Amino acid sequence: MTHPTHPTLAFIGGGNMATAILGGLVRSGTPGANLIVLDPNAEQRARLERDFGVRTLAAADATLAEADAVVWAVKPQSFAEAAAPCAIHVSGALHLSVMAGIRSDAIARATGSDRVVRAMPNTPALIGQGISGLYARPAVTAAERAQVEALLDPTGDVLWVEREVDLDAVTALSGSGPAYVFYFIEAMVAAAERMGLTAEQGKQLALATFSGATELARRSDETPATLRERVTSKGGTTYAALTAMNTAGLQDSFIAALQAARTRARELGDEFGG
Repeated sequence: MTHPTHPTLAFIGGGNMATAILGGLVRSGTPGANLIVLDPNAEQRARLERDFGVRTLAAADATLAEADAVVWAVKPQSFAEAAAPCAIHVSGALHLSVMAGIRSDAIARATGSDRVVRAMPNTPALIGQGISGLYARPAVTAAERAQVEALLDPTGDVLWVEREVDLDAVTALSGSGPAYVFYFIEAMVAAAERMGLTAEQGKQLALATFSGATELARRSDETPATLRERVTSKGGTTYAALTAMNTAGLQDSFIAALQAARTRARELGDEFGG
């Protein structure tokens, strides 16, 4: 039986992001009976039942009508097909989407509910170290915003934007951002090997450097530019490295790359429906 002091939440899709949220909710005290997961994959349903004690469905049915909130965690290209059989059961619920590219207008039309919040999370959410950009349609109340924040709290930080179009920039910066970090770590490991260190030594140095520098920036009141300048003595090793990067146009290329990611996010929104 569901616990009356906890909301009942339905997840449409039980993949990695849904699993991250479910795990956090269960660890923070949400009873498994209050969590419903619809996923057509039998192995996935069995795993979620075993790990979190949730209720699962192979297909949409009236059980979904119990949900106070619905979390959409299917692939964007599967949303329309997934929503069609669910809509009759969930039109009265608050809807939270963690899907890339599906705009809130499309979600509202498909579900029959104007109470829609879009979230753009990133993969560090899997270890509780992510950040999600959030946009709420006008029909979403302050209490429901707080409910969404509580739901996502186990995955990391949240950042609200007032314009839905800004989620495209969030996608480019933080949604895709972990890949940029991994890209630079790869490059540092490759450089380490070319300079005579082992790949494992290079990885250890790169990971510790990214982790430490990020935490220093988080704790400091100074800008990243000031922090950079503090370790850059003219004529020194850091100066040589940064000069090489600037000569190669690295900063301009990186900014252009993020703008390309934002453009693609907009194209996906157009492709999947506005």
